[in-house]
Amino acid sequence: MAPTRHEQRGPAGAASSTHYLGTSTALAVLARGGNAFDAAVAAGFVLQVVEPHLCGPGGEVPAVFVTAADPRPRVLCGQGVAPAAATVERVRDGYGLTVVPGTGLLAATVPGAWDGWLTLLRDHGTFTLAQVLEPALGYAAGGFPLVPRIAPTIATVAEHFREHWPSSAATWLVGGRPPTRSHRLPALAATWRRLLDAAVGPTREAQIDAARDAWYRGFVAEEIAAFCTTPVRDGSGRDHPGLLTGDDMARWSATYEDALVTDVGGGWAVAKGGPWSQGPVLPQTLQLVEDARYDDGVATADTVHRAVEAAKLAFADREAWYGDSAEVPIGTLLSPAYAAQRRALIGDTAHDGLRPGRPDGREPRLAAYAATPGAERGDGVTGPGAGEPTVSRTGAVRGDTVHVDVVDAAGNMVSATPSGGWLQSSPTIPSLGFCLGTRAQMFWLEEGLPSSLVPGRRPRTTLSPTLGLRDGEPRLAFGTPGGDQQDQWQLCFWLAHTAGGLDLQAAIDSPAWHSTAFPSSFAPRGWEPLGLVVESRLGADTLADLRRRGHDVVDAGPWALGRMCAVGRGGGDLLRAAADTRSGVGAAAAL
Repeated sequence: MAPTRHEQRGPAGAASSTHYLGTSTALAVLARGGNAFDAAVAAGFVLQVVEPHLCGPGGEVPAVFVTAADPRPRVLCGQGVAPAAATVERVRDGYGLTVVPGTGLLAATVPGAWDGWLTLLRDHGTFTLAQVLEPALGYAAGGFPLVPRIAPTIATVAEHFREHWPSSAATWLVGGRPPTRSHRLPALAATWRRLLDAAVGPTREAQIDAARDAWYRGFVAEEIAAFCTTPVRDGSGRDHPGLLTGDDMARWSATYEDALVTDVGGGWAVAKGGPWSQGPVLPQTLQLVEDARYDDGVATADTVHRAVEAAKLAFADREAWYGDSAEVPIGTLLSPAYAAQRRALIGDTAHDGLRPGRPDGREPRLAAYAATPGAERGDGVTGPGAGEPTVSRTGAVRGDTVHVDVVDAAGNMVSATPSGGWLQSSPTIPSLGFCLGTRAQMFWLEEGLPSSLVPGRRPRTTLSPTLGLRDGEPRLAFGTPGGDQQDQWQLCFWLAHTAGGLDLQAAIDSPAWHSTAFPSSFAPRGWEPLGLVVESRLGADTLADLRRRGHDVVDAGPWALGRMCAVGRGGGDLLRAAADTRSGVGAAAAL
Protein backbone atom coordinates (compact mmCIF):
# COMPACT_ATOMS: atom_id res chain seq x y z
CA MET A 1 0.00 0.00 0.00
CA ALA A 2 1.55 3.31 -1.06
CA PRO A 3 1.74 5.87 1.77
CA THR A 4 -0.30 9.04 1.45
CA ARG A 5 2.65 10.99 2.81
CA HIS A 6 6.38 10.38 2.80
CA GLU A 7 8.38 9.71 5.94
CA GLN A 8 10.13 12.92 6.96
CA ARG A 9 13.94 12.70 7.37
CA GLY A 10 16.71 15.01 8.47
CA PRO A 11 20.08 14.96 10.32
CA ALA A 12 19.46 17.48 13.13
CA GLY A 13 16.12 16.55 14.69
CA ALA A 14 12.64 15.20 14.09
CA ALA A 15 9.25 15.73 15.68
CA SER A 16 5.71 14.46 15.34
CA SER A 17 2.54 15.54 17.10
CA THR A 18 -1.21 15.48 16.78
CA HIS A 19 -1.31 19.14 15.68
CA TYR A 20 0.78 20.92 13.08
CA LEU A 21 1.41 23.87 15.39
CA GLY A 22 2.78 21.53 18.05
CA THR A 23 5.15 20.03 15.51
CA SER A 24 6.25 23.38 14.07
CA THR A 25 6.88 24.64 17.61
CA ALA A 26 9.09 21.64 18.37
CA LEU A 27 11.05 22.12 15.13
CA ALA A 28 11.52 25.82 15.83
CA VAL A 29 12.96 25.04 19.26
CA LEU A 30 15.35 22.49 17.77
CA ALA A 31 16.38 25.01 15.10
CA ARG A 32 17.17 27.56 17.84
CA GLY A 33 19.55 25.12 19.53
CA GLY A 34 17.19 23.52 22.02
CA ASN A 35 17.25 19.80 22.64
CA ALA A 36 14.47 17.22 22.36
CA PHE A 37 13.20 17.95 25.88
CA ASP A 38 12.98 21.71 25.29
CA ALA A 39 11.11 20.98 22.06
CA ALA A 40 8.69 18.50 23.62
CA VAL A 41 7.84 20.82 26.53
CA ALA A 42 7.24 23.80 24.24
CA ALA A 43 5.05 21.66 21.98
CA GLY A 44 3.17 20.28 24.98
CA PHE A 45 2.16 23.75 26.12
CA VAL A 46 1.07 24.70 22.61
CA LEU A 47 -1.13 21.60 22.41
CA GLN A 48 -2.92 22.74 25.59
CA VAL A 49 -4.05 25.81 23.65
CA VAL A 50 -4.63 24.59 20.09
CA GLU A 51 -6.27 21.24 20.97
CA PRO A 52 -8.29 22.35 24.04
CA HIS A 53 -10.95 19.71 23.45
CA LEU A 54 -8.25 17.06 23.88
CA CYS A 55 -6.01 18.33 26.69
CA GLY A 56 -5.53 21.34 28.91
CA PRO A 57 -3.37 22.90 31.65
CA GLY A 58 -5.39 21.09 34.33
CA GLY A 59 -4.62 17.66 32.91
CA GLU A 60 -1.72 15.23 33.20
CA VAL A 61 1.32 14.00 31.25
CA PRO A 62 3.24 10.72 31.28
CA ALA A 63 6.40 10.46 29.19
CA VAL A 64 9.01 7.83 28.45
CA PHE A 65 12.47 9.00 27.39
CA VAL A 66 16.18 8.42 27.03
CA THR A 67 18.93 11.01 27.23
CA ALA A 68 22.07 11.44 25.17
CA ALA A 69 24.10 10.47 28.23
CA ASP A 70 22.00 7.49 29.32
CA PRO A 71 20.25 5.10 26.91
CA ARG A 72 18.29 3.39 29.69
CA PRO A 73 14.60 4.28 29.30
CA ARG A 74 13.01 6.26 32.11
CA VAL A 75 9.42 7.30 32.76
CA LEU A 76 8.19 10.69 33.92
CA CYS A 77 4.93 10.34 35.84
CA GLY A 78 3.00 13.58 35.63
CA GLN A 79 -0.21 11.80 36.66
CA GLY A 80 -1.78 13.38 39.73
CA VAL A 81 -3.31 11.37 42.56
CA ALA A 82 -6.73 11.11 44.19
CA PRO A 83 -7.47 13.71 46.88
CA ALA A 84 -7.17 12.78 50.57
CA ALA A 85 -10.96 12.99 50.91
CA ALA A 86 -11.63 10.72 47.90
CA THR A 87 -12.63 7.43 49.51
CA VAL A 88 -14.96 4.70 48.28
CA GLU A 89 -17.18 5.33 51.30
CA ARG A 90 -17.40 9.05 50.55
CA VAL A 91 -18.18 8.71 46.84
CA ARG A 92 -20.16 5.48 46.69
CA ASP A 93 -22.05 5.55 49.98
CA GLY A 94 -22.09 9.27 50.67
CA TYR A 95 -23.16 10.28 47.16
CA GLY A 96 -24.95 7.06 46.14
CA LEU A 97 -22.85 6.47 43.02
CA THR A 98 -21.82 3.19 41.35
CA VAL A 99 -19.09 4.77 39.20
CA VAL A 100 -17.18 8.03 39.49
CA PRO A 101 -18.83 10.56 37.14
CA GLY A 102 -16.99 11.23 33.91
CA THR A 103 -17.45 15.02 34.10
CA GLY A 104 -17.54 17.68 36.79
CA LEU A 105 -15.39 18.25 39.87
CA LEU A 106 -15.84 15.00 41.79
CA ALA A 107 -13.50 13.14 39.39
CA ALA A 108 -10.65 15.65 39.66
CA THR A 109 -7.21 14.43 40.64
CA VAL A 110 -4.23 16.68 41.34
CA PRO A 111 -3.44 18.32 37.96
CA GLY A 112 -0.05 16.93 36.99
CA ALA A 113 0.83 18.45 33.63
CA TRP A 114 2.46 21.65 34.92
CA ASP A 115 4.79 19.87 37.32
CA GLY A 116 5.45 17.06 34.86
CA TRP A 117 6.52 19.35 32.04
CA LEU A 118 8.53 21.64 34.32
CA THR A 119 10.31 18.73 36.00
CA LEU A 120 11.34 17.38 32.59
CA LEU A 121 12.49 20.85 31.50
CA ARG A 122 14.46 21.48 34.69
CA ASP A 123 16.29 18.16 34.70
CA HIS A 124 16.86 17.49 31.01
CA GLY A 125 16.20 20.67 29.05
CA THR A 126 18.33 23.73 28.40
CA PHE A 127 15.78 26.50 27.75
CA THR A 128 14.20 28.77 30.35
CA LEU A 129 10.54 28.49 31.26
CA ALA A 130 9.85 31.78 29.49
CA GLN A 131 11.40 30.44 26.29
CA VAL A 132 9.38 27.23 26.17
CA LEU A 133 6.14 28.92 27.23
CA GLU A 134 6.42 31.80 24.76
CA PRO A 135 4.73 30.09 21.76
CA ALA A 136 1.75 28.84 23.77
CA LEU A 137 1.35 32.16 25.53
CA GLY A 138 1.33 33.89 22.17
CA TYR A 139 -1.45 31.65 20.84
CA ALA A 140 -3.52 32.02 24.02
CA ALA A 141 -3.24 35.81 24.09
CA GLY A 142 -3.26 36.58 20.39
CA GLY A 143 -5.53 33.84 19.08
CA PHE A 144 -5.20 30.39 17.54
CA PRO A 145 -6.90 28.72 14.56
CA LEU A 146 -9.66 26.24 15.33
CA VAL A 147 -9.21 22.77 13.90
CA PRO A 148 -12.41 21.23 12.50
CA ARG A 149 -13.33 19.20 15.60
CA ILE A 150 -13.30 22.04 18.13
CA ALA A 151 -16.45 23.94 17.13
CA PRO A 152 -18.64 20.79 16.87
CA THR A 153 -17.33 19.63 20.26
CA ILE A 154 -18.24 22.96 21.85
CA ALA A 155 -21.63 22.89 20.13
CA THR A 156 -22.48 19.53 21.73
CA VAL A 157 -21.97 20.96 25.21
CA ALA A 158 -23.03 24.57 24.61
CA GLU A 159 -26.45 24.15 26.21
CA HIS A 160 -24.87 22.41 29.20
CA PHE A 161 -22.44 25.31 29.51
CA ARG A 162 -25.26 27.85 29.41
CA GLU A 163 -27.42 25.99 31.96
CA HIS A 164 -24.86 24.57 34.36
CA TRP A 165 -21.32 25.81 33.68
CA PRO A 166 -21.58 29.57 32.98
CA SER A 167 -17.83 30.10 33.37
CA SER A 168 -17.28 27.66 30.49
CA ALA A 169 -19.92 29.46 28.44
CA ALA A 170 -18.07 32.73 29.02
CA THR A 171 -14.78 31.12 27.97
CA TRP A 172 -15.89 29.13 24.92
CA LEU A 173 -19.00 30.79 23.48
CA VAL A 174 -18.88 34.00 21.45
CA GLY A 175 -22.19 35.84 21.38
CA GLY A 176 -23.76 32.68 22.81
CA ARG A 177 -22.45 30.50 19.96
CA PRO A 178 -19.35 28.35 19.43
CA PRO A 179 -16.45 30.12 17.72
CA THR A 180 -15.85 29.09 14.14
CA ARG A 181 -12.45 30.28 12.86
CA SER A 182 -10.20 31.31 15.74
CA HIS A 183 -10.31 31.93 19.46
CA ARG A 184 -8.40 33.58 22.28
CA LEU A 185 -7.87 32.54 25.91
CA PRO A 186 -6.95 35.76 27.74
CA ALA A 187 -7.54 34.40 31.26
CA LEU A 188 -5.18 31.49 30.65
CA ALA A 189 -2.60 33.87 29.19
CA ALA A 190 -2.86 36.00 32.33
CA THR A 191 -2.32 32.94 34.53
CA TRP A 192 0.81 31.98 32.61
CA ARG A 193 2.13 35.54 32.90
CA ARG A 194 1.62 35.44 36.69
CA LEU A 195 3.51 32.13 36.81
CA LEU A 196 6.36 33.63 34.78
CA ASP A 197 6.43 36.60 37.15
CA ALA A 198 6.84 34.12 40.00
CA ALA A 199 9.67 32.27 38.21
CA VAL A 200 12.51 34.11 39.91
CA GLY A 201 15.80 32.72 41.17
CA PRO A 202 19.55 32.76 40.63
CA THR A 203 19.56 29.87 38.14
CA ARG A 204 17.37 28.45 35.40
CA GLU A 205 16.56 25.49 37.64
CA ALA A 206 15.64 27.72 40.59
CA GLN A 207 13.34 29.78 38.38
CA ILE A 208 11.54 26.65 37.21
CA ASP A 209 11.15 25.42 40.78
CA ALA A 210 9.70 28.79 41.79
CA ALA A 211 7.08 28.47 39.06
CA ARG A 212 6.26 24.94 40.22
CA ASP A 213 5.80 26.28 43.74
CA ALA A 214 3.51 29.09 42.53
CA TRP A 215 1.23 26.46 40.99
CA TYR A 216 1.11 23.84 43.75
CA ARG A 217 1.59 25.97 46.85
CA GLY A 218 0.66 29.42 45.57
CA PHE A 219 -2.14 31.26 43.80
CA VAL A 220 -3.11 28.44 41.40
CA ALA A 221 -3.64 25.95 44.23
CA GLU A 222 -5.63 28.54 46.19
CA GLU A 223 -7.97 29.25 43.28
CA ILE A 224 -8.48 25.54 42.51
CA ALA A 225 -9.26 24.70 46.14
CA ALA A 226 -11.76 27.55 46.42
CA PHE A 227 -13.49 26.62 43.16
CA CYS A 228 -13.89 22.98 44.21
CA THR A 229 -16.05 23.87 47.21
CA THR A 230 -19.06 24.79 45.02
CA PRO A 231 -21.21 21.90 43.75
CA VAL A 232 -21.54 21.67 39.96
CA ARG A 233 -23.52 19.44 37.62
CA ASP A 234 -21.59 16.32 36.59
CA GLY A 235 -22.09 13.15 34.58
CA SER A 236 -24.36 11.66 37.24
CA GLY A 237 -27.00 14.28 36.44
CA ARG A 238 -26.62 15.77 39.92
CA ASP A 239 -24.54 18.53 41.50
CA HIS A 240 -21.44 17.58 43.50
CA PRO A 241 -18.49 19.57 44.82
CA GLY A 242 -14.90 18.61 44.19
CA LEU A 243 -12.73 16.93 46.81
CA LEU A 244 -9.42 18.53 45.81
CA THR A 245 -7.79 20.82 48.39
CA GLY A 246 -4.74 23.02 48.66
CA ASP A 247 -3.08 20.40 50.86
CA ASP A 248 -3.57 17.78 48.14
CA MET A 249 -1.83 20.09 45.69
CA ALA A 250 1.04 20.95 48.04
CA ARG A 251 1.84 17.32 48.89
CA TRP A 252 2.19 16.11 45.29
CA SER A 253 4.97 16.37 42.72
CA ALA A 254 5.89 14.58 39.50
CA THR A 255 8.20 11.58 39.81
CA TYR A 256 10.61 9.46 37.77
CA GLU A 257 10.79 5.69 37.60
CA ASP A 258 12.54 3.09 35.51
CA ALA A 259 10.60 2.10 32.42
CA LEU A 260 9.37 -1.46 32.05
CA VAL A 261 11.51 -2.84 29.21
CA THR A 262 10.19 -6.07 27.71
CA ASP A 263 11.72 -8.26 25.00
CA VAL A 264 9.07 -8.81 22.33
CA GLY A 265 11.11 -10.81 19.82
CA GLY A 266 13.16 -10.18 16.71
CA GLY A 267 15.74 -8.21 18.67
CA TRP A 268 13.09 -5.68 19.64
CA ALA A 269 12.02 -4.50 23.08
CA VAL A 270 9.46 -1.92 24.14
CA ALA A 271 9.75 0.51 27.06
CA LYS A 272 6.54 1.49 28.83
CA GLY A 273 5.13 3.00 31.99
CA GLY A 274 4.22 0.75 34.89
CA PRO A 275 0.85 -0.85 35.69
CA TRP A 276 -0.51 2.41 37.10
CA SER A 277 -1.03 2.94 33.35
CA GLN A 278 -2.22 0.51 30.71
CA GLY A 279 1.31 0.58 29.25
CA PRO A 280 2.17 -3.08 29.96
CA VAL A 281 -0.74 -4.15 27.75
CA LEU A 282 1.34 -3.62 24.60
CA PRO A 283 4.27 -5.88 25.54
CA GLN A 284 1.85 -8.44 26.94
CA THR A 285 0.00 -8.48 23.63
CA LEU A 286 3.14 -8.55 21.50
CA GLN A 287 4.41 -11.62 23.33
CA LEU A 288 1.22 -13.44 22.37
CA VAL A 289 1.25 -12.59 18.65
CA GLU A 290 3.32 -14.89 16.47
CA ASP A 291 3.98 -14.94 12.73
CA ALA A 292 2.15 -11.72 11.85
CA ARG A 293 1.79 -11.48 8.08
CA TYR A 294 1.14 -8.55 5.76
CA ASP A 295 0.12 -8.51 2.11
CA ASP A 296 1.07 -5.28 0.31
CA GLY A 297 1.06 -3.37 3.61
CA VAL A 298 -2.25 -4.82 4.86
CA ALA A 299 -2.57 -7.35 7.69
CA THR A 300 -4.09 -10.70 6.80
CA ALA A 301 -7.32 -11.87 8.40
CA ASP A 302 -5.45 -14.42 10.51
CA THR A 303 -3.07 -11.73 11.78
CA VAL A 304 -5.94 -9.42 12.75
CA HIS A 305 -7.81 -12.25 14.46
CA ARG A 306 -4.83 -13.42 16.51
CA ALA A 307 -3.84 -9.86 17.41
CA VAL A 308 -7.37 -9.08 18.57
CA GLU A 309 -7.64 -12.23 20.67
CA ALA A 310 -4.21 -11.53 22.17
CA ALA A 311 -5.22 -7.96 23.03
CA LYS A 312 -8.40 -9.21 24.70
CA LEU A 313 -6.35 -11.46 26.97
CA ALA A 314 -3.97 -8.65 27.86
CA PHE A 315 -6.79 -6.21 28.56
CA ALA A 316 -8.54 -8.80 30.72
CA ASP A 317 -5.35 -8.88 32.80
CA ARG A 318 -5.41 -5.09 32.89
CA GLU A 319 -8.87 -5.23 34.44
CA ALA A 320 -7.91 -7.80 37.05
CA TRP A 321 -4.35 -6.82 37.92
CA TYR A 322 -3.32 -3.28 36.91
CA GLY A 323 -3.57 -0.27 39.18
CA ASP A 324 -1.83 1.79 41.87
CA SER A 325 -3.92 0.72 44.85
CA ALA A 326 -2.64 -2.85 45.42
CA GLU A 327 0.34 -5.02 44.59
CA VAL A 328 0.64 -5.89 40.89
CA PRO A 329 2.49 -9.10 39.82
CA ILE A 330 3.97 -7.29 36.85
CA GLY A 331 7.09 -9.43 36.61
CA THR A 332 5.00 -12.55 36.05
CA LEU A 333 2.52 -10.81 33.75
CA LEU A 334 5.37 -9.82 31.41
CA SER A 335 7.29 -13.11 31.64
CA PRO A 336 7.76 -15.46 28.65
CA ALA A 337 6.41 -18.39 30.66
CA TYR A 338 3.17 -16.59 31.45
CA ALA A 339 2.88 -15.48 27.80
CA ALA A 340 3.17 -19.10 26.68
CA GLN A 341 0.30 -20.11 28.98
CA ARG A 342 -1.89 -17.30 27.72
CA ARG A 343 -1.02 -17.84 24.05
CA ALA A 344 -2.45 -21.35 24.25
CA LEU A 345 -5.89 -19.81 24.89
CA ILE A 346 -6.06 -18.21 21.44
CA GLY A 347 -8.23 -20.33 19.16
CA ASP A 348 -9.54 -20.09 15.64
CA THR A 349 -12.73 -18.27 16.66
CA ALA A 350 -13.49 -15.19 18.73
CA HIS A 351 -13.99 -15.70 22.46
CA ASP A 352 -16.86 -13.82 24.10
CA GLY A 353 -15.71 -13.46 27.71
CA LEU A 354 -13.16 -11.75 29.93
CA ARG A 355 -10.36 -14.22 30.71
CA PRO A 356 -7.84 -12.78 33.15
CA GLY A 357 -4.99 -15.09 34.06
CA ARG A 358 -3.68 -16.45 37.35
CA PRO A 359 -0.14 -15.05 37.72
CA ASP A 360 1.75 -16.83 40.48
CA GLY A 361 -1.37 -18.89 41.11
CA ARG A 362 -3.34 -15.90 42.37
CA GLU A 363 -7.06 -15.80 41.71
CA PRO A 364 -8.12 -12.83 39.56
CA ARG A 365 -10.83 -10.52 40.77
CA LEU A 366 -12.82 -8.27 38.48
CA ALA A 367 -14.90 -5.35 39.64
CA ALA A 368 -18.52 -6.50 39.77
CA TYR A 369 -19.52 -3.62 37.53
CA ALA A 370 -16.88 -4.58 34.96
CA ALA A 371 -17.83 -8.25 34.88
CA THR A 372 -21.22 -7.58 33.28
CA PRO A 373 -21.12 -6.61 29.61
CA GLY A 374 -23.55 -4.15 28.07
CA ALA A 375 -25.10 -4.12 24.62
CA GLU A 376 -23.06 -1.00 23.94
CA ARG A 377 -20.01 0.53 25.57
CA GLY A 378 -22.35 1.64 28.32
CA ASP A 379 -22.76 5.31 27.43
CA GLY A 380 -24.34 4.93 24.01
CA VAL A 381 -21.04 5.53 22.20
CA THR A 382 -20.15 2.81 19.73
CA GLY A 383 -17.99 2.30 16.68
CA PRO A 384 -15.51 4.77 15.28
CA GLY A 385 -16.53 7.68 17.48
CA ALA A 386 -15.04 5.99 20.53
CA GLY A 387 -11.62 7.48 19.93
CA GLU A 388 -12.64 11.12 19.61
CA PRO A 389 -14.58 13.53 21.82
CA THR A 390 -18.21 12.57 21.53
CA VAL A 391 -21.48 13.28 23.26
CA SER A 392 -23.72 10.22 23.49
CA ARG A 393 -27.48 9.96 23.31
CA THR A 394 -27.54 10.01 27.12
CA GLY A 395 -25.54 13.24 27.28
CA ALA A 396 -22.36 11.71 28.66
CA VAL A 397 -19.31 13.63 27.46
CA ARG A 398 -16.15 11.90 26.33
CA GLY A 399 -12.73 13.45 25.89
CA ASP A 400 -9.54 12.44 24.22
CA THR A 401 -5.84 13.13 24.20
CA VAL A 402 -2.84 14.48 22.29
CA HIS A 403 0.65 13.14 21.66
CA VAL A 404 4.16 14.40 20.85
CA ASP A 405 7.44 12.65 19.99
CA VAL A 406 10.82 14.33 19.53
CA VAL A 407 14.35 13.07 18.81
CA ASP A 408 17.52 15.12 18.38
CA ALA A 409 20.92 14.45 16.85
CA ALA A 410 22.59 14.09 20.26
CA GLY A 411 20.48 11.05 21.10
CA ASN A 412 17.79 12.55 23.34
CA MET A 413 14.40 11.00 22.60
CA VAL A 414 11.06 11.57 24.31
CA SER A 415 7.51 10.31 23.82
CA ALA A 416 4.69 12.02 25.76
CA THR A 417 0.91 11.58 25.84
CA PRO A 418 -0.64 14.63 27.55
CA SER A 419 -4.34 14.51 28.32
CA GLY A 420 -7.08 15.62 30.69
CA GLY A 421 -8.49 19.03 31.46
CA TRP A 422 -10.50 18.98 28.22
CA LEU A 423 -12.70 22.03 27.82
CA GLN A 424 -15.75 19.75 28.19
CA SER A 425 -14.50 17.85 31.26
CA SER A 426 -15.43 20.30 34.03
CA PRO A 427 -16.29 23.99 34.45
CA THR A 428 -13.65 26.57 33.61
CA ILE A 429 -12.13 28.16 36.71
CA PRO A 430 -12.73 31.81 35.77
CA SER A 431 -9.73 33.27 37.59
CA LEU A 432 -7.35 30.79 35.95
CA GLY A 433 -8.84 30.26 32.49
CA PHE A 434 -8.71 26.47 32.50
CA CYS A 435 -10.63 23.51 33.91
CA LEU A 436 -9.65 20.43 35.91
CA GLY A 437 -9.40 16.90 34.57
CA THR A 438 -11.59 13.93 35.41
CA ARG A 439 -9.09 11.06 35.51
CA ALA A 440 -10.53 9.71 38.81
CA GLN A 441 -13.38 8.22 36.75
CA MET A 442 -10.95 5.34 36.11
CA PHE A 443 -11.04 4.21 39.74
CA TRP A 444 -13.49 1.51 40.81
CA LEU A 445 -15.83 2.12 43.76
CA GLU A 446 -15.06 -1.31 45.25
CA GLU A 447 -12.43 -1.93 47.92
CA GLY A 448 -9.52 -4.29 47.47
CA LEU A 449 -8.93 -3.96 43.73
CA PRO A 450 -5.65 -2.77 42.20
CA SER A 451 -7.59 0.14 40.71
CA SER A 452 -9.88 0.88 43.66
CA LEU A 453 -10.39 4.50 44.66
CA VAL A 454 -7.80 5.13 47.39
CA PRO A 455 -6.64 8.57 48.58
CA GLY A 456 -3.19 9.51 47.35
CA ARG A 457 -3.11 6.84 44.64
CA ARG A 458 -2.93 7.27 40.87
CA PRO A 459 -5.89 6.29 38.68
CA ARG A 460 -5.09 3.44 36.30
CA THR A 461 -4.72 5.67 33.29
CA THR A 462 -4.99 4.76 29.60
CA LEU A 463 -2.15 7.14 28.67
CA SER A 464 0.62 5.06 27.15
CA PRO A 465 3.64 6.57 25.33
CA THR A 466 6.25 4.11 24.05
CA LEU A 467 9.89 3.72 23.14
CA GLY A 468 11.13 0.90 20.91
CA LEU A 469 14.64 -0.51 21.30
CA ARG A 470 16.51 -2.67 18.76
CA ASP A 471 19.31 -4.78 20.22
CA GLY A 472 19.24 -2.51 23.27
CA GLU A 473 19.56 0.72 21.29
CA PRO A 474 16.71 3.28 21.47
CA ARG A 475 15.28 3.47 17.95
CA LEU A 476 11.64 4.59 18.07
CA ALA A 477 9.36 6.90 20.04
CA PHE A 478 5.65 6.63 19.29
CA GLY A 479 2.11 6.85 20.61
CA THR A 480 -1.44 7.95 19.92
CA PRO A 481 -4.52 9.38 21.59
CA GLY A 482 -7.50 7.06 21.90
CA GLY A 483 -8.15 5.93 25.48
CA ASP A 484 -8.47 2.15 25.57
CA GLN A 485 -7.49 2.07 21.91
CA GLN A 486 -4.03 3.60 22.46
CA ASP A 487 -2.10 0.37 22.84
CA GLN A 488 -4.26 -1.38 20.25
CA TRP A 489 -3.53 1.22 17.56
CA GLN A 490 0.12 1.14 18.61
CA LEU A 491 -0.04 -2.64 18.11
CA CYS A 492 -1.25 -2.10 14.54
CA PHE A 493 1.61 0.33 13.91
CA TRP A 494 4.23 -1.91 15.51
CA LEU A 495 3.23 -5.02 13.56
CA ALA A 496 3.11 -3.10 10.28
CA HIS A 497 6.59 -1.67 10.91
CA THR A 498 8.39 -4.70 12.38
CA ALA A 499 6.55 -7.60 10.73
CA GLY A 500 5.25 -5.86 7.62
CA GLY A 501 8.54 -4.07 6.91
CA LEU A 502 6.86 -0.69 6.35
CA ASP A 503 8.59 2.60 7.13
CA LEU A 504 7.14 4.80 9.87
CA GLN A 505 4.69 6.66 7.65
CA ALA A 506 3.48 3.61 5.76
CA ALA A 507 3.05 1.74 9.06
CA ILE A 508 0.89 4.56 10.43
CA ASP A 509 -1.13 4.58 7.21
CA SER A 510 -1.65 0.80 7.25
CA PRO A 511 -5.30 -0.20 8.00
CA ALA A 512 -6.02 -0.35 11.74
CA TRP A 513 -8.45 -2.10 14.05
CA HIS A 514 -9.37 -2.36 17.74
CA SER A 515 -11.46 -4.52 20.06
CA THR A 516 -14.21 -3.25 22.36
CA ALA A 517 -14.48 -6.63 24.13
CA PHE A 518 -13.37 -5.45 27.57
CA PRO A 519 -14.63 -2.77 30.00
CA SER A 520 -14.13 0.83 28.93
CA SER A 521 -11.94 2.95 31.18
CA PHE A 522 -14.37 5.87 30.91
CA ALA A 523 -17.64 6.30 32.78
CA PRO A 524 -20.01 4.56 32.69
CA ARG A 525 -17.65 1.80 31.54
CA GLY A 526 -19.59 -0.70 29.44
CA TRP A 527 -18.23 -3.24 26.94
CA GLU A 528 -19.17 -5.45 23.99
CA PRO A 529 -18.08 -9.11 24.31
CA LEU A 530 -17.28 -9.69 20.62
CA GLY A 531 -16.91 -6.08 19.47
CA LEU A 532 -14.33 -5.37 16.78
CA VAL A 533 -13.98 -2.03 14.99
CA VAL A 534 -11.99 -2.06 11.74
CA GLU A 535 -11.00 0.13 8.82
CA SER A 536 -12.57 -1.03 5.59
CA ARG A 537 -9.20 -0.91 3.81
CA LEU A 538 -8.49 -4.28 5.41
CA GLY A 539 -10.60 -5.57 2.51
CA ALA A 540 -14.05 -7.07 2.12
CA ASP A 541 -12.71 -10.63 2.18
CA THR A 542 -10.87 -10.01 5.45
CA LEU A 543 -13.95 -8.45 7.07
CA ALA A 544 -16.06 -11.42 5.95
CA ASP A 545 -13.45 -13.83 7.34
CA LEU A 546 -13.44 -12.04 10.70
CA ARG A 547 -17.22 -12.23 10.88
CA ARG A 548 -17.07 -15.96 10.15
CA ARG A 549 -14.69 -16.32 13.07
CA GLY A 550 -17.35 -14.81 15.36
CA HIS A 551 -16.25 -11.19 15.65
CA ASP A 552 -19.01 -8.57 15.75
CA VAL A 553 -17.37 -6.37 13.12
CA VAL A 554 -18.12 -2.65 12.80
CA ASP A 555 -16.72 -1.06 9.63
CA ALA A 556 -15.57 2.40 10.69
CA GLY A 557 -14.72 3.48 7.14
CA PRO A 558 -11.44 3.58 5.23
CA TRP A 559 -9.54 6.15 7.35
CA ALA A 560 -11.03 6.36 10.84
CA LEU A 561 -8.87 4.77 13.55
CA GLY A 562 -5.86 6.22 15.31
CA ARG A 563 -3.89 9.45 15.47
CA MET A 564 -0.46 7.84 15.58
CA CYS A 565 2.78 9.81 15.86
CA ALA A 566 6.31 8.42 15.60
CA VAL A 567 9.94 9.45 15.36
CA GLY A 568 12.99 7.24 14.92
CA ARG A 569 16.71 6.97 14.53
CA GLY A 570 18.97 4.34 12.98
CA GLY A 571 19.73 3.23 9.44
CA GLY A 572 22.30 5.98 8.84
CA ASP A 573 22.64 9.51 10.14
CA LEU A 574 19.10 10.64 9.32
CA LEU A 575 16.37 11.02 11.93
CA ARG A 576 12.84 10.12 10.88
CA ALA A 577 9.31 11.30 11.66
CA ALA A 578 5.79 10.36 10.61
CA ALA A 579 2.29 11.36 11.65
CA ASP A 580 -1.34 10.41 11.30
CA THR A 581 -3.00 11.25 8.01
CA ARG A 582 -6.53 10.51 9.21
CA SER A 583 -7.32 13.66 11.20
CA GLY A 584 -5.87 16.12 8.70
CA VAL A 585 -4.30 17.96 11.67
CA GLY A 586 -1.33 15.87 12.80
CA ALA A 587 2.08 16.64 11.34
CA ALA A 588 5.63 15.34 11.25
CA ALA A 589 8.79 17.22 10.28
CA ALA A 590 12.55 16.89 10.36
CA LEU A 591 15.49 19.24 9.92
